[in-house]
Amino acid sequence: MKNCVMLGFPGETTLEKMKHSIFTLEPSPRYGTHDRASYPEIVKEAIQVFLCTWDQSHPLKRNETLEEHHFLLRIEKIIMKKKWKDRLFKGKGFPTMPIDYGYRNNIRFWFARHSRPYPVPIPEGKGNPIDFIRYACDRFDPDIKWEDAACAKIVKVPRIFLNKVIGGVVEAAKKEGITVITPEFMDKVQDKRSSEK
Repeated sequence: MKNCVMLGFPGETTLEKMKHSIFTLEPSPRYGTHDRASYPEIVKEAIQVFLCTWDQSHPLKRNETLEEHHFLLRIEKIIMKKKWKDRLFKGKGFPTMPIDYGYRNNIRFWFARHSRPYPVPIPEGKGNPIDFIRYACDRFDPDIKWEDAACAKIVKVPRIFLNKVIGGVVEAAKKEGITVITPEFMDKVQDKRSSEK
């Protein structure tokens, strides 16, 4: 984390900081289909990397009372080393790493050692609220509408995978010329995926 502090501290140019970086940068896997300058390089040693693009259908909004801007990033892909991906799906072996509190005073940054993680099950009846699911579905593609009963079928999908699931359903609907997602169509997509496994 000391190197992260050094890289994040203001006052030096990017070139000056990178002379002392212990991390290895490599091309983004999206370079194959886009101009190399369009995407930043990624850190080879990272446990996971989120590949995002700015969703310009939601214009940049300036908050006049605070020095900040709000914009929406669309996560297109999550890259994770196979070792950690396998452990994630098995539900064990989370990587040990320090925790960054995101706080500093005039002389120190604050971190903590990571202790052994432990799982806490989702309480019965809990999942993603329907309103959250509907918001995610409606903003994914404005040309595709979702019935409430169809949204209800994905309330237990972990949020990190929600866009991928919605995207797969939307893609299947467009292939069939469907503009309204019904629970019956959701069942059809699920049956097809189950038969392909």
